[in-house]
Amino acid sequence: MNDAQDAAVYRGPTDPPATAVLPERHPDAPQPGKGLGTHYAQCFGCGEDRPEGLHLHVRAGEGVSVTAEFEVAPAHQGAPGLIHGGLLATAFDEVMGAVSWMLRIPAVTGRLETDFLKPVPVGRVVHFRAWCAGRAGRKLYHRAEARLDGPDGLLVAKAAALFVSVRLEHFTSNGRSEEVQAVLDDPETYRSLKAFELNP
Repeated sequence: MNDAQDAAVYRGPTDPPATAVLPERHPDAPQPGKGLGTHYAQCFGCGEDRPEGLHLHVRAGEGVSVTAEFEVAPAHQGAPGLIHGGLLATAFDEVMGAVSWMLRIPAVTGRLETDFLKPVPVGRVVHFRAWCAGRAGRKLYHRAEARLDGPDGLLVAKAAALFVSVRLEHFTSNGRSEEVQAVLDDPETYRSLKAFELNP
């Protein structure tokens, strides 16, 4: 092969392989427009108990997709008056992670790639859309975009990610014991634990 042929064949780690399939929405997934709520109150992305967090409001979308938004607060600054790029990447991670709930498959981030296209000022609302671009075995390939001035507004960033499905043991074996036990003691509060019960 020459360099041009190599480039044409190469797929990056967040690109679905040729064998990937487009998965179908799980029949028990929330209806489009329904809020997903927080999966864990201490989560920096969506948790209600983190005053400095992003407080992302994620809703089920059509098919295997979600939508979300959050307002950029002063605590989210990197450069003066602008969001920290790492926090925008965090928001993408949270929103794309929520796509897996449309499949009822608990998964964790394996790789996340973000393209920052335009500056995002403090005080503005960022609108997200994320969807599944393919599944190959345990690997889920998600995509997302972020816009200002509404869901169809100015495209300011986009992202691609590889998620990997996991079992409950991933968290119980690796998480700090106090937090893990609190979740196990109150399973009705945590939709993440409910999803694991659906996927033993």
